[in-house]
Amino acid sequence: MTANVAQISAASRLFSSAVFKEMSKRGRSPLFSRLLTQTGFLDELDGAEPVASAFDTAFSVLRAVGHRDEYIYKAALTHKVLLGTHSLRTASMLTEFRAGQCKADLVIFNGTATVYEIKSERDSLARLAAQLNAYRKVFAKAYVIASEDHIQGVEEIAPNDVGILCLSRRYRITTVREAIDVPNRICPVSLFESLRTAEAVQILTNLNVPIPDVPNTRLHGALKALFAHLSPIAAHAEMVKVLKKSRDLMPLNALISELPQSLHAAALSISIRRRDHQNLVAAVNTPISEAANWA
Repeated sequence: MTANVAQISAASRLFSSAVFKEMSKRGRSPLFSRLLTQTGFLDELDGAEPVASAFDTAFSVLRAVGHRDEYIYKAALTHKVLLGTHSLRTASMLTEFRAGQCKADLVIFNGTATVYEIKSERDSLARLAAQLNAYRKVFAKAYVIASEDHIQGVEEIAPNDVGILCLSRRYRITTVREAIDVPNRICPVSLFESLRTAEAVQILTNLNVPIPDVPNTRLHGALKALFAHLSPIAAHAEMVKVLKKSRDLMPLNALISELPQSLHAAALSISIRRRDHQNLVAAVNTPISEAANWA
């Protein structure tokens, strides 16, 4: 199926959090309906098929070289690393995780914390050096996953301990360079600034560091001072344990089994209430002819 720039843009927006949350809250999405019309896919799809088929069609178009956006790369990492090499039982995944002044595209917590910076065909490498500098202070392992056209540029920018992955034209992840696990390079204070207060408290508790009894207005500064004295290796190891538990994705296992593969990355990265899961499932099972008239 060929598509023009406007259709590609509409197809990309189908996987936005706005559509996903609208479906979850209401069991329908007027925004999905408008975007589906803009994609031009309605002429190609059978109206009796479910909305899930429309998402799969959009995904197959976006997967083509030259059309790939960040979501396509996140989906590749979700299926081939999180659900392929690992599982929801053994690993957790976070997206848009703050590290310094940057937000990591995707982080997987397994035996260590591995950050993945995405550089799709649509991205520039201008900020890559600053991003990797921030990530290497928080995560023991770092990868850049990029399109084939970006690989040479990434090799010139990325430090030797940073791994490089390529999303090939056939939608396969190939390893150009393995990442080195270096937990002793992280900065405990930088790590602290990425955490929720409860997570920071739990890490200190696990390390037998007494929690100061101070007013809430002074707690952040007091905890930060304690993190400054932690061993990088110990702080990182406890961060992995705590975040695997606090950001556990196992409760989403049942939801994932009821969604098309094209929506797995969205389901694992966009937060919705458990009570809204069935609204989402109902929406993706709605016939396309009915969904086209959502308003």
